[in-house]
Amino acid sequence: MLDKTLFEAGSALLSSQLPPIPAKRYFTIGEVADLCGVRSHVLRYWEQEFSQLSPQKRRGNRRYYQHHEVVLIRKIRALLYEEGFTISGARNRLEEARGELRLRDELQAVLQILSQ
Repeated sequence: MLDKTLFEAGSALLSSQLPPIPAKRYFTIGEVADLCGVRSHVLRYWEQEFSQLSPQKRRGNRRYYQHHEVVLIRKIRALLYEEGFTISGARNRLEEARGELRLRDELQAVLQILSQ
């Protein structure tokens, strides 16, 4: 678990200094906060700002994040804290990356059809 004084001192951890993500199916908001080096209220705010981030909510409105969402949160964190993007800029960058992946998949499908 990350020391809470790291948050209060304002010293941001680099992505390379974050702990490895354990092989679990679901993570609580507290676990994700520790794994990603941000506070839980920041995660709740990012849910409002990034449409790709939507953890499952269960009884008592508890949030449960999956592995791919933890990876996405780390990417958002790196864009904001390490690369200096604004929230809007990070949102746009993630959309660009999503579009690039779609384009790559489409090109691979076309290549597969042409090679037959």
